[in-house]
Amino acid sequence: MSGGIFVPYTAYREYPVEQMKQRTADFFAEMKRRRSVRDFSNRPVPLEIIQDCIRAAARAPSGANNQPWTLVVVSDPEVKKQIHQAAEAVEREFYTSEATKDWVDALDHLGTNQFKPFLLTAPYLIAIFAQRHGYDADGRKKKHYYVQQSVGIATGFLITALHHAGLTSLTYTPAKMAFLNKLLSRPSNEKPFMILVTGYPADDVQVPVLQKKSLEEVAVFI
Repeated sequence: MSGGIFVPYTAYREYPVEQMKQRTADFFAEMKRRRSVRDFSNRPVPLEIIQDCIRAAARAPSGANNQPWTLVVVSDPEVKKQIHQAAEAVEREFYTSEATKDWVDALDHLGTNQFKPFLLTAPYLIAIFAQRHGYDADGRKKKHYYVQQSVGIATGFLITALHHAGLTSLTYTPAKMAFLNKLLSRPSNEKPFMILVTGYPADDVQVPVLQKKSLEEVAVFI
């Protein structure tokens, strides 16, 4: 090994096999409870909880350890209102002139449409940006590697952390998201990746009946 500083991996923990089996079974059971919701309560959530979830997400692996993500946590009602107005304008255009019938039909069973009230109701909107490139200490452009993969992994960590904390979330990706750069004052090297909506579910929230693929349908063991 060369080019970096290495230290012993003392944080690693090994468990007896039976304990490993129980831990993985328990984790699977917890993740089976996770659902995306579209109806949120406006109950406040302590910011510290969101901060710790983001700290967990930021531990995700990334190409060359460049950590090419910026997460903007929006709780200000006026900024949420601006995001809501911009997003619904994009959605109206999409549903009336851009979306194919096949695409609209594919979304129908999820109950999604051009109206996005959750952007106003949920206590937090986490706008996730992928950094196309960064800058070194001298201000020179620095290439980032595997940006989409890295940001996707970090987002998965964040969704899991929020669920583990007892919150719900919704992955929201408008067809066009450039308005986020303007509204959130983000530089041009950052590309909007997703809005992750999070908070408590509404008391009367309902979720669609969905069937997840089985292990045999998603994995091949050779």
